[in-house]
Amino acid sequence: MQTIKQAVAGTVESSDAQVMILPQAGGLKITLDSSVYDQYGQHIIALIIETAQALGLDDALIKVVDKGALDCTIKARVETAYYRAIGQTTNLPWGCSKWQ
Repeated sequence: MQTIKQAVAGTVESSDAQVMILPQAGGLKITLDSSVYDQYGQHIIALIIETAQALGLDDALIKVVDKGALDCTIKARVETAYYRAIGQTTNLPWGCSKWQ
């Protein structure tokens, strides 16, 4: 799916990750700046790719600044940035009807 605008989710606080998705043709590109890159960099990149593919995101630049976030946090940040980038604000798949 094509992104329609730039979107950001998360922070650069300790134990969090900031994910920015930018529209880009020509496939998926990922940049990662991580405080734990040497230990977990390849795992984090694989997680980002897996999450993006599950969402159907195939043309975008995903920039991630990781400050030691857990996998579930990184995945949630990628998902949130994706839905912001495509402009979807209702019928979100995590099913919290309170916010719809």
